[in-house]
Amino acid sequence: MIVVTGAAGFIASALIARLNELGFKAIVAVDDFKNVNSAKERNLEDKAIRERVDLEDFHAWLDANQAEVEFIFHNGACSATTVFDKSVFDKLNYNYTKKLWEQCVDYQLPLVYASSAATYGDGALGYDDDHSFPPKLKPLNLYGESKNNFDIWALEQEKAPFFWAGLKYFNVYGPNEYHKERMASVVHHAYNQIKEKGAMKLFQSHHPDFEDGGQMRDFVYVKDVVEVQIFLMNSRKHSGIYNVGTGKARTFKDLVLATFAAMDKPADITYIPTPEDIRDKYQYFTEAKMDKLKAAGYNKAFHTLEEGVSDYVKNYLLKEKAIY
Repeated sequence: MIVVTGAAGFIASALIARLNELGFKAIVAVDDFKNVNSAKERNLEDKAIRERVDLEDFHAWLDANQAEVEFIFHNGACSATTVFDKSVFDKLNYNYTKKLWEQCVDYQLPLVYASSAATYGDGALGYDDDHSFPPKLKPLNLYGESKNNFDIWALEQEKAPFFWAGLKYFNVYGPNEYHKERMASVVHHAYNQIKEKGAMKLFQSHHPDFEDGGQMRDFVYVKDVVEVQIFLMNSRKHSGIYNVGTGKARTFKDLVLATFAAMDKPADITYIPTPEDIRDKYQYFTEAKMDKLKAAGYNKAFHTLEEGVSDYVKNYLLKEKAIY
């Protein structure tokens, strides 16, 4: 059995779809099933899943069923950067993952868990996934802090699963994200705005080095993120923390222009002030350093921004098919 936590969420449900395509049907889906909203539940429709386990019951379930488990993908987390209750992140992102790590040590189970590019904060130290960096980083929000705290803890452990990897996802976009509302990708928001109004509003720049729409991110297509996870499951070598991005930053304007093009609509972009509740914690540039993953043997090409946006818009959004 392959365990996937956060199963009804964006990245994890896309992973389950890909695992199914590859012939893996014995999937154990772990999520907050006692509270999961009906919209998010759609991500698991038509997926081959052997068993559903509520996140609160999962540690006990694993104790009882560990002999049948082959691999664990831990994508479950509270990922909302607008949540300001530290106890939520301590419980779900830090302590929960510590317990799972310890179980994987005891049962010698391989573990891939989700970290985040939010750990890098304002990027002043760059975006290097070298293991000397986490103690130096200063995340800008509680979400990034919780992920970085776990990375630090994992690197300090004398006992580790025989294979483990922490994945620092950069700006992921693609099908299965429809339920994320404000936290959904700019592609998702751009498509809906363009469809409704024929135009798109982007945040103004409040930084002298970046023009409006010139803020840059390493946008990575969810299908590429999933391929990295599959590679690590098959490889099980070179444990450690890895960036997962394209390695090439692009502007928000580029992304929106690609969305207009995929929809075959003329570009119409205006700029509005960045909301004050996120303005002082806003990242103006992110770009994954990808040398380590390549050195570990990953050699698949990532979608370019235009390729990824085109696939997402034409094969999912325009067809009103939200699910991969």
